[in-house]
Amino acid sequence: MENYIVSARKYRPTTFESVVGQTNLTQTLRNAIATNHLAQAYLFCGPRGVGKTTCARIFAKTINCLHPTPEKEACNECESCRAFNEQRSFNIHELDAASNNSVDNIRTLIEQVRIPPQVGKYSVFIIDEVHMLSKDAFNALLKTLEEPPSYAIFILATTEKNKVIPTILSRCQVYDFSRITVNDIIRHLQNIARKEGVNASEEALNVVAQKADGGMRDALSIFDQLVSFCGADITYERTIDILNVLDADYYFKVVNKALENKVGDVLLLFNEILVKGFDALNFVIGLGSHLRNVLVSKNPETTVLLETSDAVKQNYVEQARSCTVAFLFKALDIINECDIAYRQSKNKRLTVELALIKLCRLSAPQEQVQPVASMSQPAPVAVASVQAKPVPPNAAQPVQSSQTMPSKTQPAVTSVTSANSSAKPVVGIQPHISIRSTVNTSGAPDANKSSSFASIAKAQPGAERNNSFTEKDFDKVWLTLPSNFPREERLKAMLLNARYRVQNTTVSVALANQLQAEEFETWKPKIVACLADALNNDAISLQIHVEEQTATGAAFTATEKYRHLVERNQELDNLRNMLGMHLE
Repeated sequence: MENYIVSARKYRPTTFESVVGQTNLTQTLRNAIATNHLAQAYLFCGPRGVGKTTCARIFAKTINCLHPTPEKEACNECESCRAFNEQRSFNIHELDAASNNSVDNIRTLIEQVRIPPQVGKYSVFIIDEVHMLSKDAFNALLKTLEEPPSYAIFILATTEKNKVIPTILSRCQVYDFSRITVNDIIRHLQNIARKEGVNASEEALNVVAQKADGGMRDALSIFDQLVSFCGADITYERTIDILNVLDADYYFKVVNKALENKVGDVLLLFNEILVKGFDALNFVIGLGSHLRNVLVSKNPETTVLLETSDAVKQNYVEQARSCTVAFLFKALDIINECDIAYRQSKNKRLTVELALIKLCRLSAPQEQVQPVASMSQPAPVAVASVQAKPVPPNAAQPVQSSQTMPSKTQPAVTSVTSANSSAKPVVGIQPHISIRSTVNTSGAPDANKSSSFASIAKAQPGAERNNSFTEKDFDKVWLTLPSNFPREERLKAMLLNARYRVQNTTVSVALANQLQAEEFETWKPKIVACLADALNNDAISLQIHVEEQTATGAAFTATEKYRHLVERNQELDNLRNMLGMHLE
């Protein structure tokens, strides 16, 4: 039985030309070989599965090739190339720093550096996952990395460049590997599928490329998994089934239903997704990516940002034609807020459903405002007509007669106009008058009408309130004053313990010390506002001063304590004399 080799090893690139998605980097290495400008140390960094170790091996093989091609590729025929292909080369040393991260391992490597190459020109030391080395191991490598022998070249590979100490970075040429694009992965998988005799649809390979997230090794591993499940025919439906990927058609359906303002259909689609076992958070993330792709498809110049196949890209373009930019902006904002709130929500399904409802409401027609809702501001129109056309004095009698017997069918605005025409000076102060304060819905007598006009005058910002009050009225208001500051315990204590005196509209407040006076001063505007509202008087003012207290010395000795007690009760001294007791 033939030994099975996974595709990631079977189709591993052996030349610079066969490396996928790193054209600029491989060209740079070729030029360095052509001009013989080789550095003493290289650092290859980037995501997993993008070819860091593969390029390190190709580079090491090519610089030791005895007969390189004009394209600066290894010939695969000389002794050095054959030894490398048969994995018996003594010029290339690989160290896995994840499992060999101690100082002793680095010291062993340094001892190997002293041995010159037997075949070829260079001894190449490849240290994979170099960020896993300990701090002492890094320090042990520093000197050798800075001044290695002329025949030694170090190639370090890592997925986390930020964990490599700066002294190592400064001694290396850094090469940043990029993620492999979706189209490059699809083309490479199509070539492998042809070689393996597998019929794979482009939509299925697009799902594989998206799932791989820019890593070719991951894409090849998924491809092997699909071949084991599907055999020689890989379809889109079976691919999303085995990989547990939500069908992209659901995202298109959700957006289409949202554009039609069909809330029920969208909620049913979401329920169908949950029934199939998909996580709600993954759906939210996928919907956000879908909306982003639709937004990118609105402009032909930005369609290059879509990392998908041409068939799927055309679907995005078609849906983008039916979506406005404003809808997409607001939809992305809603989905982003849902993504943030999902992790903190206790009812996660409700959080997602609310976001979907908001999404549908974006395309809902604007609701017409009902006439009742607009009755909060009809007064300015009526006032303007009154001011433009003054009412003569003899017109007051009909107004009073209409108020005494109100008609049930007469609109409320008519009564407002009549009332305002009989009180022209009040109307002139402030045109914006509340309907509730002017319309008398109970049909009260004229005396109540006049009192309501007085309250209107008091409520108007332009009129100054000057209601008289007694000292008892002020005491009642002062006792309720702490309730206006429920969270300010210190202020409430000061209000309850402060001594005050009222003279006309001036209130003198005596506090215990200067610290209380300064703190009370910061609250003074709000306290005055509360008093003015409660007493209906805008002339109230506060004067704050510190209460003078006579300093009394504390009693320490027995004599001082006795005298202090005698001052409080004279009978105590009489008792002492009756008993014939003397103070020491």
